[in-house]
Amino acid sequence: MTGAERRRSRWVGGMALACGLSLMLSACGGDSAAPSAGDGEAGGDAKIGVVIKGLDNPFFQHMEDGIEAAAEDSGVEYTIQAAASITDTSGQADKLSNLANQDYDCYVVNPISGTNLVQGIAQIAAKDKTIVNIDNPVEAEAAKAADATIATYIGTDNLAAGKMVADQLATLAPEGGDVATVGGVAGDVTSAQRIDGFKEGLSQDFTVVQEVAADWNRQEAQTQAETILRANPELAAFFVANDDMAMGVARAVAAADRKGETLVVSVDGIDGVASGDIDAAVAQYPFVVGKMGMQACEAAAAGHELPAKVDTPIELITPENAKEAQEAFPEPPSDYENPFADLLEG
Repeated sequence: MTGAERRRSRWVGGMALACGLSLMLSACGGDSAAPSAGDGEAGGDAKIGVVIKGLDNPFFQHMEDGIEAAAEDSGVEYTIQAAASITDTSGQADKLSNLANQDYDCYVVNPISGTNLVQGIAQIAAKDKTIVNIDNPVEAEAAKAADATIATYIGTDNLAAGKMVADQLATLAPEGGDVATVGGVAGDVTSAQRIDGFKEGLSQDFTVVQEVAADWNRQEAQTQAETILRANPELAAFFVANDDMAMGVARAVAAADRKGETLVVSVDGIDGVASGDIDAAVAQYPFVVGKMGMQACEAAAAGHELPAKVDTPIELITPENAKEAQEAFPEPPSDYENPFADLLEG
């Protein structure tokens, strides 16, 4: 069964439980991420509540697939809720607060911002339940204010990802030149770390001439790139903080007849590299992030001490290995360490 099929199945099953099929629309409204229980064989001891970002972004669809796959493997009981969109901070916070009032042993949180889930996190901490933070980190001060201890953080080393892209850009454009960066939502920690890593990794032959935010939106990124190219017609490259925005930037580059002259490099974008729209990317693996989040809860329930921080795998994607990466996805094409699987097997 595909991830999309699982999502449709969970939607129907979850709404039926909550409202009855005959009352699905009238009684329950249109929440896009209803609760779910795993379909695997019995055997998981933990009951896990999960809140992730919006499924309007494929990245978080793959994360959801990883969560479901881990739950199916173990038979653990779980509920997953997704924000209405990747900018729905208040709606996501309400979802976590609702789950925090229920009886879960462990919570997996994927906050939209570093602070938007602090109320629910405080509720969970007051019950002395395990909190596993994935993908986007909860700000340390916010956790402290909530009197909460994050058991483990699981996600991409975004500084390292940005630096890896910068290294590859130096290979693609050894003569250097002017570059521009396109980030996500202004102030977003993940976006900022990727851009900071990229700038730190740039050789002295490159100069960052402009930095913009495009709200993780493809059309906005295209519009911003068009404006930048008019002001900098000889721009050597764009660094873009995610693949969806990178595809918008690639459109602007093509429209300006600069394809092959103005390079587009990004975090994520396996398919874009394979199609030739993106020149190089560093891929993350949200499926692995989701899977590890669930395994961390299972390991905690089994009494294991969790590592404070786990960097999930990243891979440099070029035209030479893009097909191999496509075939391996949603897992990386090469082996990686998974300390939670090791704990569960030990």
